[in-house]
Amino acid sequence: MNLLTRIGREILWHGVIKTLLVLFTWSARVRVRFTHPIPRTGGFILASNHVSHFDPPLITPRFPRRIDWIAMIELFHGRFLHRFFTGLNVIPVDRAGADRTALRTAVTRLREGRVVGIFPEGGIRDGQGSIVNGGPMKEGVALLASLSGAPIVPCVILGSDRLYHKRNWIGFRRARVFIGCGAAITAPDDLPPDKKRSYLQKEFAAAILGLKEHLWNEFQLTADDLPHSPQVRMKDG
Repeated sequence: MNLLTRIGREILWHGVIKTLLVLFTWSARVRVRFTHPIPRTGGFILASNHVSHFDPPLITPRFPRRIDWIAMIELFHGRFLHRFFTGLNVIPVDRAGADRTALRTAVTRLREGRVVGIFPEGGIRDGQGSIVNGGPMKEGVALLASLSGAPIVPCVILGSDRLYHKRNWIGFRRARVFIGCGAAITAPDDLPPDKKRSYLQKEFAAAILGLKEHLWNEFQLTADDLPHSPQVRMKDG
């Protein structure tokens, strides 16, 4: 990457981050809790539940390190969007099958000491399908951690689905959003690869439930704060 490209990406990054902070400060009251210190150096995987399309724009500006999100390749359609998301270091993934290119790119970024963001559910999930309610997840996060040797930092976001209702963007009515991040998860070095992936999967699932419980108790959340479908939020807010 040449100097002009690096400068361009820096300008783009800072411009987008400042814009997102202004936009979502207007539309949402975001509470963030880090139950453990976020590693300041070294690569790790930030793995979060997925409530809405607003999750990355809400998490990224409030996270202490830059995140290279893994996102569906459909977002890169067209020259402008391709350059935009590439400039933000987003990693495209083809969800139709096993995308080895995306996996290799993510492993490389992690070994370079970067933070890679991933949604293990593979898409937006609500109700019992959400991992905050014990729903299923794909094995990508455990596989990525096993291949790269990078730890997994669990993250829970709640309430971002409220932004599907237009009234939360008008006036001074602001959606309540909660973000929690927990302790980094690593597997014992002496475990074989298949056992290591299983261990990471179980530990991550437990950590997500623990983070949800932490947010629930600290902020006195209710069932309305848990993930709802976009259709429900667009109707009821």
